[in-house]
Amino acid sequence: MDKIKIFAPATIANVGPGYDIFGLALEHIGDTIEMSWRDDDQIQIDPLDGFPEIPVAASKNIAGIVVLEMLKKQNIKKGLNIRISKNVMPGSGLGSSGSSAAGAAFALNELLGKPFSSTELIQFAMLGEKATSGKAHADNVAASLLGGFTIIKGYKPLQIFNIPFPENLYIAVVHPQIEVKTSDSKKVLKKELGLDAVIQQGGNIAGLVAGLMGNDFKLIGASMNDLIAEPIRSFLIPGYHQAKKMVLENGAIGCSISGSGPSIFAFTDGKAKAKEIAKLLSDFYNQLEIDNKVYCSAINKKGCEVIL
Repeated sequence: MDKIKIFAPATIANVGPGYDIFGLALEHIGDTIEMSWRDDDQIQIDPLDGFPEIPVAASKNIAGIVVLEMLKKQNIKKGLNIRISKNVMPGSGLGSSGSSAAGAAFALNELLGKPFSSTELIQFAMLGEKATSGKAHADNVAASLLGGFTIIKGYKPLQIFNIPFPENLYIAVVHPQIEVKTSDSKKVLKKELGLDAVIQQGGNIAGLVAGLMGNDFKLIGASMNDLIAEPIRSFLIPGYHQAKKMVLENGAIGCSISGSGPSIFAFTDGKAKAKEIAKLLSDFYNQLEIDNKVYCSAINKKGCEVIL
């Protein structure tokens, strides 16, 4: 195979109480990556349309960092042409960097004839995440690569698995057009939690897993309370508490911050309700005179996939 075109889905990380543990993939939102072999040993990354601030030098670009490490691991000295089309802004809280890292790992693995396992691809993609956020976390890249709803069991060794979820579970997302950098939003979090908070957080994590696996929307909603990130990061998002109250009063199952923010997501029972909630969120931010984008999606079961 000489060239490939793939889609790498955007993601929602944390998903309420699962800070750095939970992740899910979205449908029709993410990066498209075209990759082909060159006749020399150079990694050529095209400038990204609409994102002039993203570096194109392979050693500084998220996708470049990933493919350099993969080629090194295989002891291959061949060049690549890489073109990335981004549909999600960096700093959106929708795994923009994770999509690029996961997509690059997936695409090159396909070109190489699939020598690496899914776990190894996640580990390569984590190197790209480390470059942008300072931490090699897996919640976004695992969800983008594997699809579905993913859980990070641990890092030493890396253990990741998928769990089932209700077929009719949909997601409404609003992205207020402000940027919250993951590295900055991590700095504001508390380093310690009290025992009572740890117990409550653990109960919410267990409850969300049980609700998803048991198709119990009521339990899912009751378990969406986060005591780690939401109390602090919510202050970085204009109108967050009003928006959350509004969607819950209008039939959303649960609502929280997507990743580091500023995007906000709400679970709904069905696509029609997701569209209704998305419109409410868009109207709300329009009233605040904050530009925004909204998305409606089921959970993407495929993850990264070849499209050409």
